[in-house]
Amino acid sequence: MTLHDAGDLARRLAENAEAVCRQYLSAGRRHGNYWLVGDVRNTPGRSLFVRLHDTANGRAGKWTDAQSGEHGDLLDVIRESLGLVDFRDVADEARAFLSLPHPDPVPPSQDRPARERASASSSEAARRLWAMSGPIIGTSVDAYLRRRDITLLHGTEALRFHPRCFYRPDEDGLTETWPAMIAAVTDLDGTLTGVHRTWLAADGRGKAPVDHPRRALGGLLGHAVRFGVASDVLAAGEGIETVLSLRQVLPDLPLAACLSSAHLAALIFPPLLRRLYVLRDDDPAGDQALATLHARAGDAGIELIGLSPRLGDFNDDLRALGRGALRAILHPQLAPADVARFLEAADT
Repeated sequence: MTLHDAGDLARRLAENAEAVCRQYLSAGRRHGNYWLVGDVRNTPGRSLFVRLHDTANGRAGKWTDAQSGEHGDLLDVIRESLGLVDFRDVADEARAFLSLPHPDPVPPSQDRPARERASASSSEAARRLWAMSGPIIGTSVDAYLRRRDITLLHGTEALRFHPRCFYRPDEDGLTETWPAMIAAVTDLDGTLTGVHRTWLAADGRGKAPVDHPRRALGGLLGHAVRFGVASDVLAAGEGIETVLSLRQVLPDLPLAACLSSAHLAALIFPPLLRRLYVLRDDDPAGDQALATLHARAGDAGIELIGLSPRLGDFNDDLRALGRGALRAILHPQLAPADVARFLEAADT
């Protein structure tokens, strides 16, 4: 499933928007040029409106939930109303509704590699999930971060909230829905390449009680969840909570969460980068990532400095010891120029 295929299906569905709504949002009703229903999961109500015909204000098939802030197109309606997880299933359902044949198989000699096809499908799913997610303030994501003493949340536009993000333990498992923190994985130009999902308990007190509460979707290699725009200085680590802990005392330092040690080691360097701080994880995988980055940085003429927490990680330091102690831990590890630029400037 390519982006072109998805766009063509969405366009065909939009040409039949009212019929789509009657099929998949049957709890709603037509009101003028809109279909009104409670939400994209076909709950009775009037919060969500689907535009049925093109107007000067927007295209047919586009919808917005005024209560949750979610928005999307009719492919998203099919996915959410039926509880589908795999985008291939969404596309199959859309083709069935439109009475379209399945695409003819491409001869093996002309077919793209399976990995490339899977990457395109997961990137499309990531883009749609990001578009359907909203701001984190006042949500369980907000509560989750604040319980980790991460309270300075300015400049965190890379994080969004989805109230009912699908979770399936494996291909044969039952689909569940949980609130989730959705993090945008972007390249150096800011283009979305994937998302990272952290499923949460409804009250935000912790992660959801599932086997794998963190999962990535789309293209991650070399990319990161970014807080601030890097130029000559950047700090990079694995976890979102870890790098946001530094943001509590170094709010102007650009940060990158790479989500795993392997992806940290493969981080693509910004073209103007001259000094890279690496937030160390005290384990063999973290040590290997640091060694790999050290060699790559040296070849690129970039100074690399490892930052070590006093406890297990920097969020442990922040929660157990407080911001003042975290500043004291970081002060001797920073380059003198960056102490004045990022640490002391944060106190003024």
